[in-house]
Amino acid sequence: MKLSDFDFHLPETLIATRPAKPRSSARLLVSRPSGISDLRVTDLVDQLQAGDRLVLNDTKVIPARLFGLRWRDSAQGRVSAKIEVTLLEPRPNGQWAALIKPLRKVNEGEWIVFSDALSAQLVAREEGQAVLEFNLSGDDFDAALAEAGAMPLPPYIAAKRQADAQDKEDYQTVWARNSGAVAAPTASLHFDDALLSALRAKGVQFTHVTLHVGAGTFLPVKVEDVTTHKMHAEWGHVSEEAAAEIAATKAAGGRVIPVGTTALRLIETAARDTGAIAPWQGETDIFIYPGFEFKVADALMTNFHLPKSTLMMLVAALVGHDRILDVYEHAISQEYRFFSYGDASLLFP
Repeated sequence: MKLSDFDFHLPETLIATRPAKPRSSARLLVSRPSGISDLRVTDLVDQLQAGDRLVLNDTKVIPARLFGLRWRDSAQGRVSAKIEVTLLEPRPNGQWAALIKPLRKVNEGEWIVFSDALSAQLVAREEGQAVLEFNLSGDDFDAALAEAGAMPLPPYIAAKRQADAQDKEDYQTVWARNSGAVAAPTASLHFDDALLSALRAKGVQFTHVTLHVGAGTFLPVKVEDVTTHKMHAEWGHVSEEAAAEIAATKAAGGRVIPVGTTALRLIETAARDTGAIAPWQGETDIFIYPGFEFKVADALMTNFHLPKSTLMMLVAALVGHDRILDVYEHAISQEYRFFSYGDASLLFP
């Protein structure tokens, strides 16, 4: 299985830099064994049945991009250097792993000032990453970060424009509640209150799980034999209640449909040991590529993914390699919008 097997040409003009407004007005490509349909996300109500269960990732994206100044005394007086920080993941001791640009301009023990309220000390370097300790913790830290930080937009959007105040709303799901992600579960960005109400009225049920999406989700695959790729680890939690709800839906003959690859990876992780969904908590580095045997997911709602990415391999595992290339060829010919702020697909095996 070669990396080139998951490649395709994507015109740059199809990369979305802003989401559809309202959220549920985005386009929805539906792929069933019988063919491909071009719909809108609002049509999801007609594609699902009473008794189906959508699994939603309730992680909350933190405004993880910070811009600050490092001050240092020199022979010329007090001088500063502009420093850009992207938070990656919290450590159990309250410290944060982070990327710093430029890392060479900050010495261990030095402070970076982001605002009147928020600053951080570089306490260690680890394999090109920094370990930071902030001057605040708990709710005080959250409030200061919300004020000083910007949303960590994916590289393919950040290359086209800077994050702004609108992204703090756009790059967050309407049900986000557990802070810790540095990237959004983007298929979930298409849901608004009106769509959720319509789905409930149809008899569709919802289960919340948590997977804190890390910056590693954007790392490229660098090996030609994709089966040797090592996935980054992300923290997730499937509660007893969530596992019981999913199991009940399976037992009743309903379909379990994760919204987004993060929710899918998490519930399949929670079923790895026994083949059935169970409560689970920890770090998952599950890598899903063609040949994977799905234990829980009956379909998937997801956005359109980067060429040669692990997410392309995941959707190929669900619907088949040739089928997914047909889906993407159709999406490109019909000018669907791609990636995090783009349109959605509903994929049935």
